[in-house]
Amino acid sequence: MKFVPDYHDISEAHSRIKPHAHKTPVFTSTTVNQLFNAEVYFKCENFQRMGAFKFRGAMNTLSQFSDEQKKAGVVAFSSGNHAQAIALAAKLLNIPATIVMPHDAPKAKIEGTKGYGGKIVFYDRYTEDNKAISRDLAEKHGLTLIPPYDHPHIIAGQGTVAKELFEEVGELDSLFVPLGGGGLLSGSALSAAHLSPKCQVFGVEPANGNDGQLSFRKGEIVTIDMPKTIADGAQTPHLGEYTFAIIRHLVKDILTATDEELVDTMYFLAERMKMVVEPTGCLGFAAARAMRVQLQGQRIGVILSGGNIDMSRYASLLGNKK
Repeated sequence: MKFVPDYHDISEAHSRIKPHAHKTPVFTSTTVNQLFNAEVYFKCENFQRMGAFKFRGAMNTLSQFSDEQKKAGVVAFSSGNHAQAIALAAKLLNIPATIVMPHDAPKAKIEGTKGYGGKIVFYDRYTEDNKAISRDLAEKHGLTLIPPYDHPHIIAGQGTVAKELFEEVGELDSLFVPLGGGGLLSGSALSAAHLSPKCQVFGVEPANGNDGQLSFRKGEIVTIDMPKTIADGAQTPHLGEYTFAIIRHLVKDILTATDEELVDTMYFLAERMKMVVEPTGCLGFAAARAMRVQLQGQRIGVILSGGNIDMSRYASLLGNKK
């Protein structure tokens, strides 16, 4: 029987990472509340260490390595945020880190990973298999492979985001969570089921990469071609076995947002709330804005999952907004 994480694991993860991870702020906006005719709470993981929620799962996972694993090192594959998270957690724990990254990953994420001491191995995300490359490196060099989302310790670490949100603001009616491979969504759903059982949890992924939505409707994991979207943190062709098992039972629905909606949401968050949020981090709020009529009178949680984006790219996207 595979070890499937539960809320107890999230609680333990929270204690484990507390000395290292930021307790990120929860922001509100009078403008947003008036727009929605509801109470909206933003959990701002763009202010987490290395700029995204991924640090939580990485720190929780690497903290549980044996001395032998720590000495040999870790390998991970990622488009950027998991890469930086593993590199930073490894640096703090004095563990050598090798990261397999696509050559077209955002420059800020590549530089961040290097800055935290990660050794980068580049690949082509459209023609090469990052998992196969990572497995090969693990076997050759005795490294421990940590995937970006489909791992019990990763899920438990990511679940601490929603745990903090519920503990700070109380129970919610709806929670909107960005969805790539499902680590954040499955962890959030576990926390919601324990701390706010009546809360409806929605996962939100890019419209061009709706593998999660297809899987949710079909009741089994659906794999799609590598999606092309500005939400690089959610460019995943399929959910994980662990994450899907939790999502299918605890999530209300999987929604999508277009790239245009993401740019519009980035602009809104910058202009009205003075926050830099990367496209992937805007997924939850973009979907909530689209269905705000149905959300009137509710207490709503929105997880802004990260803020790592090249400033030139950020300026270009917002500058081209019509």
